Amino acid sequence: MPTGVHLRDARQQLFDAAERVLLRAGADGLTSRAVTDEAGCAKGVLHRHFADFDAFLTELVLDRAAQLQARARTLREAAGTGTVAGNLTEALTTLFAPVPVAIIPLVTFRDGLRARLRQARPGGGIAILGEVTAAVSAYLADERARGRIAAGADLDSLTLSLVGGGHLLFADRDPGPPAEETVRKLVATVLAGAV
Repeated sequence: MPTGVHLRDARQQLFDAAERVLLRAGADGLTSRAVTDEAGCAKGVLHRHFADFDAFLTELVLDRAAQLQARARTLREAAGTGTVAGNLTEALTTLFAPVPVAIIPLVTFRDGLRARLRQARPGGGIAILGEVTAAVSAYLADERARGRIAAGADLDSLTLSLVGGGHLLFADRDPGPPAEETVRKLVATVLAGAV
């Protein structure tokens, strides 16, 4: 592997390479060698920018969780427009895109990564599910404040049902993500007594 290849933004190129490996080979195939091979750089480049591979993975997960925050803002901005079920269907499809869904088992099966994420983020180590949960919960609260969700609705239970059910629908990426109608049916069923 060439060692003189200059990476303009090494951190971002390594993250992008890790995404491609994760989507192609899963959490088991995501190694430092696989990432640097995919990025077309020497293994030392990764270790020049990160203390070790778990430090790299921690930063990758935190970076991708931060990207979900922008998607969460879009969901909150939709409050009061369209239908609650339509907004949540679109949001779950976006929030459970292939990369966030692929990151969840990576975090689940790497104890060291989870421990570092707990240190970096108060409230737990499954950053991706935390972001999705926060987004859905905040949106439901906004819709309840507008009177589009029943005042007595249990937002915590609705949130857990939507996020848990959504994750289950999207977790099996083979042969691909669920149809929009499948997601819409889940959302409508969960919200049946609340809208």
